Amino acid sequence: MTRTSDGPHEGPPSPRRTGFPAEVRDAVSLRAALLVIGVLALQLAFITSYIGAFHEPKPHRIPLAVVTPSVTADDETVALLASLPGDPLDPRAVADEAAARRQIEDREVDGALVIGPRGPDRLLVAGASGASLAQALTEVVAAVEKAQGRTLEVVDVVPGSPGDARGLSSFYLVVGWCVGGYLCAAVLAISAGARPANPERAVIRLGVLLVYAIVAGLLGAVIAGPVLDALPGSLPALWGLGALLVFAVGAVTLALQGLAGIIGVGLAILLVVVLGNPSAGGAYPYPLLPSFWRTIGPALPPGAGTFAARSIAYFRGNGAGGPMLVLAAWAAGGAAVTMVCALLRRRTAEPVEPRSAG
Repeated sequence: MTRTSDGPHEGPPSPRRTGFPAEVRDAVSLRAALLVIGVLALQLAFITSYIGAFHEPKPHRIPLAVVTPSVTADDETVALLASLPGDPLDPRAVADEAAARRQIEDREVDGALVIGPRGPDRLLVAGASGASLAQALTEVVAAVEKAQGRTLEVVDVVPGSPGDARGLSSFYLVVGWCVGGYLCAAVLAISAGARPANPERAVIRLGVLLVYAIVAGLLGAVIAGPVLDALPGSLPALWGLGALLVFAVGAVTLALQGLAGIIGVGLAILLVVVLGNPSAGGAYPYPLLPSFWRTIGPALPPGAGTFAARSIAYFRGNGAGGPMLVLAAWAAGGAAVTMVCALLRRRTAEPVEPRSAG
């Protein structure tokens, strides 16, 4: 600004930079560039996780009950199966075939080898636990039987529903519930800012999420059960599982948004989709996954949900208690973190009253 006799007056404006490079600098902010880099990292993590989990499935310590005519034969057979290269089986002796069937139905083992004094041996499998798992177990045991000069008959004691091709319907139902959970939470947050402005708004978001979870759980169970006839089992139990799963995933998404803002949506996708889905035991159950995915799967919502859904559909709910507790912990933890973030945000936003001079 310069001064003249008539008063101050502005100097000539600085020339505006033009050209494509200048437009790029104006259009692409540092924040936008970092978000794009984050998306690229998420994409590469997705590729790595899925291919890493599925590119080379190998059986690892598949729980197997063993029934033989004598105690001596028990010890010999268990020792033989336990010494196979790569540890594909985790054999344990049981008293009789009835006990072996109970353990399969209780989801304590994934199969049972029944060796009779005469005739072919029998391998009891549970196709409802996943066709790939039953197939892998059959291949391992059949190779051992062939090497021993024995014949093997395979019996599916817990078959999947005719409408549940390869036992994947439980997994796809859970994936749908998880997608609904984090998308609902993302929409609630993005519609009015990623972080809840106050505890009241956080309670409203959690309340809306709960209503959505109840409706989504019911509709998903109805579609998978009565409508498509893909999954048998208790409709109310599947409904309850779906409602808990949707709320858990949504609450975790809200919590991550409270901690990291809009980046929290990406973190939720990383947790549920990138890490959770390939480790869920859907396409390949846990004993066929590499150690990293086999370890994290039961602790993440997709894995807990898939195991519980199969238990409800085919095993009268046996084995579903642990996964349901996992989902309840995610739900409670997500809701608690969401509220804490909102309370802390309110405290930092409150103005500090100046102290009086006296």
